[in-house]
Amino acid sequence: MTKSDDFIIVGGGAAGCVLAARLSENPQTSVLLLEAGGRDWHPFYKMPAGFAKMTKGIGSWGWHTVPQRHMNDMVIRYTQGKVIGGGSSINAQIYTRGNALDYDEWRQMGCTGWSYEGVLPYFRKSEDNDTYGGEFHGQGGPLGVSQPRAPLPICDAYFAAGAELGIPRNHDMTGETQDGVGFYQLTQRDARRSSTSVAFLDPARGRSNLTVRTDAMVRKILVENHRAVGVEVLAKNGSETLHADAEVIVSAGAIGSPTLLMRSGIGPADHLRDVGVDVTFDQPEVGSNLQDHLDLFTISECTGDHTYDKYAKPYWSVVAGLQYIFSKSGPVASSLFETGGFWYAEEGARSPDIQFHLGLGSGIEAGVSKMRNPGVTLNSAYLRPRSRGTVRLATADHADAPLIDPNYWADPHDREMSIRGLKLAQEIMRQDALKPFVQSEILPGKDVRTDEDYFNFACQNAKTDHHPAGTCRMGADAAAVVDPQLKFNGIAGLRVVDASIMPRLISSNTNAPTIMIAEKAADMIRAEHGL
Repeated sequence: MTKSDDFIIVGGGAAGCVLAARLSENPQTSVLLLEAGGRDWHPFYKMPAGFAKMTKGIGSWGWHTVPQRHMNDMVIRYTQGKVIGGGSSINAQIYTRGNALDYDEWRQMGCTGWSYEGVLPYFRKSEDNDTYGGEFHGQGGPLGVSQPRAPLPICDAYFAAGAELGIPRNHDMTGETQDGVGFYQLTQRDARRSSTSVAFLDPARGRSNLTVRTDAMVRKILVENHRAVGVEVLAKNGSETLHADAEVIVSAGAIGSPTLLMRSGIGPADHLRDVGVDVTFDQPEVGSNLQDHLDLFTISECTGDHTYDKYAKPYWSVVAGLQYIFSKSGPVASSLFETGGFWYAEEGARSPDIQFHLGLGSGIEAGVSKMRNPGVTLNSAYLRPRSRGTVRLATADHADAPLIDPNYWADPHDREMSIRGLKLAQEIMRQDALKPFVQSEILPGKDVRTDEDYFNFACQNAKTDHHPAGTCRMGADAAAVVDPQLKFNGIAGLRVVDASIMPRLISSNTNAPTIMIAEKAADMIRAEHGL
């Protein structure tokens, strides 16, 4: 083999950048980070509002789901990051952690060390919070966590509308309680995106023991005598073999990680044979247990320029750009979804099961309708879906997109709760506090009344919240893909570190929890190898 490092990390996304930075803190350890995407050089990666461009192709793999058989065979665009920093470089920068009970349930499922008490120190370790400290927050960490820089008066009207329905104002939704509406804190520093590439990796790039390669597509993991020994990387003139003396760490995300494992012959044996992949290790749960948040939304026409819609026009785009350059404020400083909250769809739910994102415009994301006049969007997502899907290979060719099947609404309970969440979003937008800002509801609109109407509306307008998880499930049982140390069951020297290890999807956005997973994994790896 031509080159050797102690650790090879496959996937320079939200988790991979954290791992590379933390493991290379020891100068005696050599770390190689391989990312299939490119560098985060484009200005859109730095500007908070650049998120609006990301779901439309920049820095994305361009994948779609397979037809969703419980949603009239709807096909949904499935944005996943293809750039250094992964999802943290292209997301809406919303800093949430899920509910404390999510992690306590992980522990109850056999994942020792992953209770909320066990993971909270790792959330705090990463954090450089510009507002909060104390028991729930950290300051001085690599990750910028900031209050929004560009809220609008309609946001305060939204909070008042929630209060009219009995939903309280919550100033810190990652603090003691998740319940209520408020401003999300954002992964930003000085009105610039704080991705894991910027926050963790950039300060570490000068280390002689760290090598970062972008545009490096890993074709397969190499396994000898039930041990991962390296990877094969596609090169201009064929392939290149790279050796790992200690571990191969897969951090390619909840879609990319199972895809790479299966292309390496590690996964459900029958499926691998069907697509022409030689079986290295039969692990039926690789690529199974896919969970995701499905998003429904209501869009209303505004009574005037109460959102940022007008800044999509060329002249106003220039104005917004100049405002950002000179004052770090205005629409470019906004993630466009920094307002939201958590509330209940199901009576007796153990914690909030609906999440809202107030979009300061219309047509912000790909596949969402753009209003002719200024509009405002309120997204709702059911947070604890019972449906489970799969990631599978279409062919053995690395160039072919995987078959992504979230299997949305396979469990009818998910459909019922999702539609309840949408109806609650509509109720919020109809409250008196918002009447000075909202003229009329455009979507779903007055013609959507019956359960069948809502179902049909969803099957034409639903989208993913970009929160896939669970496809390399962590557990204490023999069937789990990885153990609570995130080591692959059955293959030595192989570990999976990203959102794919979540045994159950957490009740919020997944970026901060993925960073936490990488922080905790780095400590476990260092302890095991005496670093």
